[in-house]
Amino acid sequence: MGAIKISPDYNWFRSTVPLKRIIVDDDDSKVWSLYDAGPRSVRCPIIFLPPVSGTADVFFHQILALTGWGYRVIALQYPVYWDHLEFCDGFRKLLDDLHLDKVHLFGASLGGFLAQKFAEYTHKSPRVESLILCNAFSDTSIFNQTWTANSFWLMPAFMLKKILLGNFSSGPVDPVMADAIDFMVDRVSDPYLIILFL
Repeated sequence: MGAIKISPDYNWFRSTVPLKRIIVDDDDSKVWSLYDAGPRSVRCPIIFLPPVSGTADVFFHQILALTGWGYRVIALQYPVYWDHLEFCDGFRKLLDDLHLDKVHLFGASLGGFLAQKFAEYTHKSPRVESLILCNAFSDTSIFNQTWTANSFWLMPAFMLKKILLGNFSSGPVDPVMADAIDFMVDRVSDPYLIILFL
């Protein structure tokens, strides 16, 4: 087990910030999981959108630091959506459910792509106050360049997990990086978290 998962900071985070589950669709099929920390009086929080290989709790360090400075931070784990428009509609419903008119979005990798798409989706009635992107991409067409891309939805979970985790370094790495990789590998319990092919 990685050192991060058993660290005092992570355990304190998990014991003080509850994981909430919110359903926003009429058919109850889409469950959003989130950590909402910091003063509820802050009406324009920072929302963290994880990469495909992460879950809401991968941002626990940021949540602890930013809430200590008085910010409200929400880290999300989104349900399965098969295209970005469906995601944007679900995310808009989530913000409505949380009574949030404006948000700051931080997106990592796939989360950055989705943050950009949501900013585009709401451009006529802007809901994104600012956008912070980390290792994000703006186009998914490259993912359709191989025969496997079109068949991901048919693959069993163990195979998707192998593909997803195959990009992590397997050679010698710094101990801190090794702990971070172990933590991320542990977080990928279901590679069907979200797969977008547009």
